[in-house]
Amino acid sequence: MTYGKLGVIGAMKEEIELFHEHMEQVRESAKAGITFYEGVFHGKSIVLCKSGVGKVNAAVTTQILIDTYGVEAVIFTGVAGAVDPSLNVGDIVVSTECLQHDMDVTALGFPRGTIPYEATSVFAADTGLRSAAAGASRELFGAVKEGRVLSGDQFIASRETVQLLHKELQGACVEMEGAAVAQACSMNGIPFVIIRSMSDKADGSAHVNFAEFTVQASENSYRIVDQIVKRLP
Repeated sequence: MTYGKLGVIGAMKEEIELFHEHMEQVRESAKAGITFYEGVFHGKSIVLCKSGVGKVNAAVTTQILIDTYGVEAVIFTGVAGAVDPSLNVGDIVVSTECLQHDMDVTALGFPRGTIPYEATSVFAADTGLRSAAAGASRELFGAVKEGRVLSGDQFIASRETVQLLHKELQGACVEMEGAAVAQACSMNGIPFVIIRSMSDKADGSAHVNFAEFTVQASENSYRIVDQIVKRLP
């Protein structure tokens, strides 16, 4: 499958700066306070941007990429906290699907994570992009975890919450943007994948791990997307 113009999103500066350094023919513009870099990356047309942290920023950024810049596929890349106990700092998660863990209407009888009155609350990643990301991760790092990415407007730093997210919602990792990107893409019929490198174990040690490993984790994510774009037809 060909994917056309590609949108690449990171939430933080560290998550996009390597892409920016390696892009060619870069044109810069801004909308809604977000800077977008249109250019060429390995001969492919891409639009790179930093969404900012949180689901609203991520959803707005994704819609602008689709409406204003005409992207035909979206990759969200960056760091996350490990929820699956088999994951360690530096490991890679490629999304099979995404869910908002902080969508909680259980008081009205809905299961946690369910968006009331919507057809679905679980947004599946594109199989082609997912396969390309998993293959690149295995080639570069020898392993990958394909699993559910959980998103919420919370920085998780509690062992008890981690256990709940893994057991109740079957999460592999937790972050603050992916499910919003996934929902916006799904609503517009745009293929997507979320690629996350573990910067911490979301267990209370984040104040030690996060700053130390964010740069390395962002580099790992960059290397995977670099390989994906090289391989795209």
